[in-house]
Amino acid sequence: MGILSRASYVIRSKVNALLNRAEDPTETLDYSYEQMRDELQDVKQGIADLTTQKKRLEIQKRKLEENVEKHNRQAREAVQQDRDDLARKALEKKKSKMSQIEELEGQIAELNNTQEQLVDKKNELQNRIEEFRTKKETMKARYEAAEASSRVSEAMTGVGDEMEDVSRSIERAEERTEEMEARAEAMDELQDSGAFEDALSDKDDIDRELDGLTTNSEVDAELETLKGELGKAEAPAEDANGESATDEEIDAELDDLQADLDESDLEADLDEEIDVETGVEADVELEESEVDADEPRN
Repeated sequence: MGILSRASYVIRSKVNALLNRAEDPTETLDYSYEQMRDELQDVKQGIADLTTQKKRLEIQKRKLEENVEKHNRQAREAVQQDRDDLARKALEKKKSKMSQIEELEGQIAELNNTQEQLVDKKNELQNRIEEFRTKKETMKARYEAAEASSRVSEAMTGVGDEMEDVSRSIERAEERTEEMEARAEAMDELQDSGAFEDALSDKDDIDRELDGLTTNSEVDAELETLKGELGKAEAPAEDANGESATDEEIDAELDDLQADLDESDLEADLDEEIDVETGVEADVELEESEVDADEPRN
């Protein structure tokens, strides 16, 4: 295969591939249907033209037949007047018109045959167009259903181009979000460690450490004051094994203390209610005894 032949083959294959990707079956079917309808219209137009031509020949034939009758009358009149020469001329014209009529009849017969053939082809073509229209609509419905199913499947599996772009966008957003979260945590860690100084503060590392010690001292002092008010001794900072108590253990002990306080408050409220009820009953009995004493004895 020569260079030009190979180049031509490659170009044709590329163009064919482009056409296959650009071709829409529904549009192709509609275009084919319109082409067939145009062809049917051309056949109908041809039948109309043929019929018009046949009618013209029939009109011409009627005129010739009228001339034949006219020449017959002329020949009779000429014979009656003993003018054989005129009668001969009239008969000659009559014969010429008869020949033309025969030719016209042959042409009209051919046109009739052609017209019948065209009508049969027109009917056949029309039937084929109706069948094609039914198949076209069926194929279009099947293609649209298959296309919709394919789009849904691609959307669910993420195979389609659009879903691929969406997936990539989500991945880029997740990567960017993770990067920003890591950067925020890094900034907080560096801020807490004092590696970065606050631009709005004039304190250095020593000032910040002293502020922390001051805060801790204030908390310890307030704790000692609270213990003194409640009459509690200083709680041990270590457990039975000599290990420092964890935050979870301290929270558990605080919850137990709160529960004991709530129970003590509940018992105190119940004792107070009982005392109130006892006092009310004693007052009622005293009033009843005073009423009995005031009543006259029989």
